[in-house]
Amino acid sequence: MESSERTKYKFADAVKELMRKDALDKISVKDIVENCGMTRQTFYRHFQDKYALVNWYFEVLVRDSFKEMGTKKTLEGALIKKFYFIKSEKYFFKAAFQSKDYNSLMEYDYQYILNFYTEVIEKKTGKPLEEDVRFLLEMYCRGSISMTANWAIHETEETPEEMARLLVEALPMKLQELLIEFV
Repeated sequence: MESSERTKYKFADAVKELMRKDALDKISVKDIVENCGMTRQTFYRHFQDKYALVNWYFEVLVRDSFKEMGTKKTLEGALIKKFYFIKSEKYFFKAAFQSKDYNSLMEYDYQYILNFYTEVIEKKTGKPLEEDVRFLLEMYCRGSISMTANWAIHETEETPEEMARLLVEALPMKLQELLIEFV
């Protein structure tokens, strides 16, 4: 791992540790750099702000999770993997999903999952999304991200399997035929 990557991980470890005690919106860049013994200059060489750091770390985490999701043959199997992944990093996701900033993890996750599902559908159909499918997909992704955040924040009793089943059942009929199976 190159020096720049190691530095980014130091910042990520620091913010994760701070997020165990405080909401992301209450954590400052000063808190992050003090926690890991780095400078503000170094932080800003790598990240625009604390939200960019959280989004970078989220992308690192979900890159592998979504790759794994992509190896599953069904949406439900992929979602189960995603929920176990969120559970394994529960403090990070709980704090990050609570942020109300415009650059929040909620919006980032929405874009990420929308792009993932769009690619699945376009690969399956061999053509760009139709407008009505795009509308349904955007609506479904907003709702599923909201329910995922609620599950992570409030640590509800649903298991990853139950959450996956519920999200699959919530799919609009037109999306079911496109997303239930990825192959």
